[in-house]
Amino acid sequence: MSMAPSPPPHAAPTTPATPTIPPPQRDPADVAPADSYHPADPVWVYRDGWRAGIIEAASPRAVTVTYRPGAHRGTGVDTFTAPYVAARSSEDALDRRDRGRRITPSGLPLRGSAA
Repeated sequence: MSMAPSPPPHAAPTTPATPTIPPPQRDPADVAPADSYHPADPVWVYRDGWRAGIIEAASPRAVTVTYRPGAHRGTGVDTFTAPYVAARSSEDALDRRDRGRRITPSGLPLRGSAA
């Protein structure tokens, strides 16, 4: 029996649990339908590797996602079909992108607020 302290059960992992299987190799039973996602849901998207993203819109055929396409701070917006999307439970900087800003119901910054 180890005497090392274990993290509390509610502690989040320190590294995100990024998917490891590319979309063509995913089991179709493990792929959630595109319309099961909702705006602001955190997801992984596959674009030259799995990237953290946030759902902007969803339809029965695809989702629109804001995601970080590379290691830099910039973001991209693109449309993905269901096999290229997976739910994400780990936190990413994208999840905090609207903190401190006043946002309209449609998600746009209010005029005169810090954007």
